[in-house]
Amino acid sequence: MKYWKKLTRSEIRNRVDEALEQNIDYHERTTLGIPASHLDETVFNKDAAYLNNAPFLKAMVDNPNHIGCHTMGDSEPFFAGTQAIEQELLGIVAEDILKCETDGYDGYVASGGTEANIQAIWIYRNLFKRDFKAEQSEICILCSTDSHYSMPKAANVLNIDIAYAPVVDETRELDAEKLQQVVEKAKSEGKKYFIVVANMMTTMFGSVDDVNLYVETLQNAGVAFRVHIDGAYGGFVYPFSTNVDHMNFSNPHISSVTLDAHKMVQAPFGTGVFVARKGLINYVFTDEAKYVNGLDATLIGSRSGANAISVWMILQTYGPHDWFEKIHILNYRTTWLCNQLRELGVEFYRHPSSNIVTMRGKQISHDLAHQFGLVPNEHNENPEWYKVVIMEHVHVDHLMPFVEALKATLK
Repeated sequence: MKYWKKLTRSEIRNRVDEALEQNIDYHERTTLGIPASHLDETVFNKDAAYLNNAPFLKAMVDNPNHIGCHTMGDSEPFFAGTQAIEQELLGIVAEDILKCETDGYDGYVASGGTEANIQAIWIYRNLFKRDFKAEQSEICILCSTDSHYSMPKAANVLNIDIAYAPVVDETRELDAEKLQQVVEKAKSEGKKYFIVVANMMTTMFGSVDDVNLYVETLQNAGVAFRVHIDGAYGGFVYPFSTNVDHMNFSNPHISSVTLDAHKMVQAPFGTGVFVARKGLINYVFTDEAKYVNGLDATLIGSRSGANAISVWMILQTYGPHDWFEKIHILNYRTTWLCNQLRELGVEFYRHPSSNIVTMRGKQISHDLAHQFGLVPNEHNENPEWYKVVIMEHVHVDHLMPFVEALKATLK
């Protein structure tokens, strides 16, 4: 591990304090040109004593703006201290977790997985248009039917088509034969350039796509493609719960990855991570943002540096070994639930590396789903599936009453 080390609370607090001291202090320096300040001190007391032991809240009140992408050289110098912490966080994610070569990546802390997925698709749309002289109508997003709704959202926003690869109902795996048919149909409709979004644990099922099947199918079809990994749910889980090693940057076909920190990392909502191989983010530079030092290559523009600090703090508090242990504890609880469901004869799906269990809707009553806050795949009268997500707060003691209630309804 190059960047990821377990730190004490005092070490974390001191590091954040040092970073904030390197940022602009609006009281100590007269700065007339930037439309920024601390949070309104009429409401948020910057000098409150409790902030001294709350580095994230202190960063929130100081209000650093992390506009731009800080892995590319120049950035706004007013917030250089906390931008350096974001760079360290990206090093943890890209190099230590996703096995990218040293400094072989660009990225930023986004508002979440949806933005990060759109950022990736935006990059590859522009790449195909610029380098391959592709027409807009020749570009196509390719993803599974279990993929997140951010993919059709990206297709809508970026005005490109989307094709869905069916999955096998029982295993949630890509159907190889139907994938080939989908690609051939898209080719017959004039598609020559494919933006693949492969799932590293889907939101509903926790299922994982075979990225190599996508690669093999598209190579056999003789078309150009780029591969993005949607690890919005699984990015901080799957690398620690499996020995499979083809969903990271050690796979030469992987160009970018999305992760969400506001799911399993329990960071504030509105915190995702986008990482791409070095140079790819250049395809979305906004040249018109000339007043921004270093320009801007992000979809979101201005963003809170405090969110980046929160993720860095959480990961540094655990360190890689404690994080590994945490994920395996969650998977142990998930396995316990699966064993109970098997004994009850309840049909369910669970990827062996996932902490999501999705049960057939026909065996789950509406009252039971409401009582325990189960989430359906569709909000209608008869959903096909309900899911349970084993988060940090979901212990076996919380699962046992659900199992007993389910047993009673089945009787």
